[in-house]
Amino acid sequence: MTKGYLMNSLIEKMQSPDQDFRFMGLNDLMTEIKQDPSSFQGDEPVENKVLNMVLSLVEDKISEVKNQAVKCLGQLIKILRQTQMELVVDKLIDFSGGSDEELRDISGLALKTITAELPPDGKIAASACAKLTPKLLGQIQSPSTPPEALVETLSILSILISRFPNHISSTNFVSQPLQVLAPLLSHPRPVVRKRAIITLSQFIPISQPALFAELLTSSVFPNLNATASLDKQRTTVQLVAAVARHSPIQLAPALGSIVPGILQAVEKDDEELREGALQALEALVLRCPTEIDAYLPAVVEVGNKFIKYDPNYAGDDEDEDEEMADPDDEDDGEDDLDEYSDDEDTSYKIRRSATKLLAGVIGTRPDRLTRTYKDVSPVLISRFGDREETVRLEVWATYVTLLNQTTLYGGTPENKGDSSPRGKRKRDTEVPMDLEETPYTLLKAQVPTLSKALLNQLKSPKSSPAVLQAGFVLLHALLTVLPGSLSTQVPLIVSTSRSILSQSPTTSTSTLHLTCLSFLALFFSTHAPLTFSSSLPTLTPDLLKSLGERHPRIASESFRVFSALLNALNPVKGDDWTLPLYDQALHRLSSHDTDAEVRACAEDCIADLWICATDVVQSKDRKEWEYICRSSGKTEGAVKVITKVAREVNVGDDWVNGCVAWVMGLLRKSGRQGKVEVFVALDVLLKSYKLGIPQALPSSLIPQVKTYIATSDISLLSQALTILALLLELSPTVTFPEVEHGLLNDIYTVTHSPLVAGVALDSLFRFFAALVQADNQIATHVVPNLVISAEKAPKAECSPSNVAKCIGQVVKYAQAVAAGTIAEYSKHLKKGAKAKPSLVILSLLIVGELGRFIDMSNQKEIFVFVIDHFASEQEEMRAAAAFAAGNIAIGNLHQFLPTIVKMIESDPKKRLLALHASKEVVTHCSQGQLEGVADLLWAPLFENSQNAEETTRNVAAACLGKLATTHPSRYLPQLHARIRDANPDTRATVVSAIRYTFADVSQSYDELLSPLLVDFLSLMVDQNLTVRRLALSSLNSAARTKPHLVRDHLVALLPNLYKETFVDPNLIRTVQMGPWTHKVDDGLETRKTAYETMYTLLDTCLAKLNLHEFLERVIPGLSDDSDEIKVISHMMLFRLSQVAPAAVAQRLDEATPQLEKTMKGATVTKDTVKQDLERAAELQRSALRAVVALSKISAGVSPKFDLFVEDIRRNPSWGSEFKELVGQ
Repeated sequence: MTKGYLMNSLIEKMQSPDQDFRFMGLNDLMTEIKQDPSSFQGDEPVENKVLNMVLSLVEDKISEVKNQAVKCLGQLIKILRQTQMELVVDKLIDFSGGSDEELRDISGLALKTITAELPPDGKIAASACAKLTPKLLGQIQSPSTPPEALVETLSILSILISRFPNHISSTNFVSQPLQVLAPLLSHPRPVVRKRAIITLSQFIPISQPALFAELLTSSVFPNLNATASLDKQRTTVQLVAAVARHSPIQLAPALGSIVPGILQAVEKDDEELREGALQALEALVLRCPTEIDAYLPAVVEVGNKFIKYDPNYAGDDEDEDEEMADPDDEDDGEDDLDEYSDDEDTSYKIRRSATKLLAGVIGTRPDRLTRTYKDVSPVLISRFGDREETVRLEVWATYVTLLNQTTLYGGTPENKGDSSPRGKRKRDTEVPMDLEETPYTLLKAQVPTLSKALLNQLKSPKSSPAVLQAGFVLLHALLTVLPGSLSTQVPLIVSTSRSILSQSPTTSTSTLHLTCLSFLALFFSTHAPLTFSSSLPTLTPDLLKSLGERHPRIASESFRVFSALLNALNPVKGDDWTLPLYDQALHRLSSHDTDAEVRACAEDCIADLWICATDVVQSKDRKEWEYICRSSGKTEGAVKVITKVAREVNVGDDWVNGCVAWVMGLLRKSGRQGKVEVFVALDVLLKSYKLGIPQALPSSLIPQVKTYIATSDISLLSQALTILALLLELSPTVTFPEVEHGLLNDIYTVTHSPLVAGVALDSLFRFFAALVQADNQIATHVVPNLVISAEKAPKAECSPSNVAKCIGQVVKYAQAVAAGTIAEYSKHLKKGAKAKPSLVILSLLIVGELGRFIDMSNQKEIFVFVIDHFASEQEEMRAAAAFAAGNIAIGNLHQFLPTIVKMIESDPKKRLLALHASKEVVTHCSQGQLEGVADLLWAPLFENSQNAEETTRNVAAACLGKLATTHPSRYLPQLHARIRDANPDTRATVVSAIRYTFADVSQSYDELLSPLLVDFLSLMVDQNLTVRRLALSSLNSAARTKPHLVRDHLVALLPNLYKETFVDPNLIRTVQMGPWTHKVDDGLETRKTAYETMYTLLDTCLAKLNLHEFLERVIPGLSDDSDEIKVISHMMLFRLSQVAPAAVAQRLDEATPQLEKTMKGATVTKDTVKQDLERAAELQRSALRAVVALSKISAGVSPKFDLFVEDIRRNPSWGSEFKELVGQ
């Protein structure tokens, strides 16, 4: 059927006198457009004919047809041409301004539909905004427009401004929107006023500041006076709340004139005004955090006062507390309260708004956490028994927020209060009275009242599942913060848990069951067995019943509870529940249709039974291991279970044999998944043989391991080498021949690979040590073979450093070959030697590695040969010579070190290499050796780092930093004395040296460093840019490795840090590069260091940061010219969304434009190259990760951000990646 024929047949239907045919014609048109949008497009005259027909049906007499025509327009607007769209808008505006009330309503609905469906890109949206907005504003100005039409018009304007703020802001208006909308605040109909408030607040961000100032003067300030009418005051507080949500930046400067009026309004005896005033205060607390600061005590006082507002309840707070605390009176109390439950009673709205206000303060003010526990926490606890369920749940949720904030910002239980010099605190012992008050100590004192009040609410048989669920969430949060704090409430906890678990879970109560079980698992794992062991007989039958539940999550959570219980009671002596537990676990493992999560939890439970109730399971037939060590399905959990049991329990060598055979089978499987865990299991199993490794095992295992001796997967290579070393250690006679004949060549190849580093290199060292100890003769073959293999390898695939280190390891464990090795490779260092440069470099490195533990004072000429290579033309050879000189000096410091020091002092050409040699000495010497030569090195290092280039200075500073830690009481004051030196190079050396002291993570010199630290870091305000950057880098190092020294000084340090995040125009210069000019920002490195430091502080000093000030500098980083700073800012937003969701959610409006710009990608020009596009794509991915994290906390706070997220979700390039990240 052709498009033309199809459209004509639909027109014929729509022209039918039968209303059903007209309806079906519209319905068929919609269906066709949804299935294939191109079915409408093609012949323009036919399109216009169809469109006019749909528009004519908007005027149809039958309501169903009209509504269907409106829906049809919503679909058509997405695919119309520009001219057709204008025709639709003009026609609907004409209808909406007409005298026919019914037509006006339906056209308003149609306009609302098409504005919501307008495609965001393209000219159609811009044209629609330019045409539609002035006409809608004209309708609002018209005195004849009825209230219902006004509400519809305002709704349409709201849709337009929220979807297309840029188009609306670029439209020229005869009358400005703010001036048109403001009079509606005095409209007699409340529904119009409320709608006008929302629309007006949305237009403020794009309006001129003068117009907003005029609005404040005319409509806000006067109406907050005590003399203004109640209606005007209600409208004004609602307007302030709406403006705070949409335009906090514009409103913030006027808070001094607004907040006092709201605080007065909240005291007026009018419930609607009071509720609106509390909501306005909440919005201001959330959106204008800095400006509201001065009023915070008054705001908290208001919240505390009105959370108790209950004029229909006669009892005072003390009576209420007693009632909540007395379980015998509960039912009577509830009957009494029923007398006051009146349908007209709206006081609960005020209590709920006051609770939300306090939640806003708690969620965004971690800096006042201690004060919150003093002035807010007791009030919240007193309202745990509010007679209105919605308020009660809000109060509990607020307390959960307080507990979560304590976890993040209260200091950890090991480091409470941050002011304790040792950084230690006790979790469960009596807190000495002389300790400073901290959130933890204050909470601990309030726990008895809190737990009693809460559990009295939960024990009532009338409690709904929602209340029980919220209660257990709160108890779980409490135990997360203060483990072991509910030991006095065990009977109530057990009885409440029993009442839940004794009933079979339904669709509506399954979440409650899970929450209860999750809480019990945490309860058992954080309390001493004595507190709950007497109650177990009453609770375990219900827990055992839960194991058999069909709901997989309930069954798996029940197994977790028993795992926690077993670990808490370890060792368990044949309790009456252990055998039924074993049987249930066995049943689940033996069944083929068991859910994967349930199976994993049952396997864990079996492991815990073996570890904690060994006597019970040893009497069984070990059938469970047949089901755990299965050949099909997922095996990751089973591998971990075997590892866990083998590490803790001696099951027997026959069991170990069976497990090793099964694990070897897993090694044969293709793919990498789970192989790391398999190797760990193999390592533990091999060590757990009591009678030694079976003779036949190495010959069957080594061929399996050989596959992984390659650099294609470094992690698995490391594990494979560890297994080989272990076999050589445990069974050398059997393993050595297998390794020598089948593996050594592969290992030689791996040894010279530059990819092998870190843990893999350590595993290689362990392998060579074990190999040499297994056979004394092999060392004479290994050393030359390693060198030959390295020499044959292409230069890009060879790391002479790795080869030298491995040779050093071989010689260390076979010192009989030391003399021969030194003689063989030192001959290549002589002046007349004709060895290849690569062999000379390797020889230098080998001699250096050996010199570290062999005294070469009897072969002084070798040291001379090495020094001669300082003059080499090859940089790589000079570096190898410096390495060798430094390490030979370690073998006999008094013999060789003076020569290196003399070069530092008197030979400018060799100074840098001599400094590198001394760095080797300082890095690899033992503490005792270093103390003996520190004085010899200190002065030359310091004096020769001044007036030097940065490379030389950095090497010297690294040595000075290490030396300072050897004798801090002597050297730190010497560094401190030079921080005000007139020479900037000296100051740079000092601050670099301090940065290197932080590499020593021991706390031995913290007491000496702490009082000097702020002086060292004061160089962040130095006039010299390099010194400032190095000082910032030192702060970054200190924050990462010694945060306890930095935390208490952050108040003084942060302003200087934030100052360095601003772009300084004076540091930007223009450079001519041929025909092009290029801008260079000399302050970029310093700014980048500042942002890196901010990211570190976010991880280590979160509790001491003012998040609002912190965010003030994160947001500009999103639009920095440097891509690296943008990425750091994205990472900070990602982290903040996890640790400070309330604070960061309020800044989404500011972050959205920058994130949108990044997500658009690079602008392609004729000069764009592939690398530019790749860099832009990587930056987009970084931004996307931040957007995904933020989307989980936005929850309608920022419509602009929600719209942006929706656009990404629909984006063909990023939509699928966005959904994938959301699911992680």
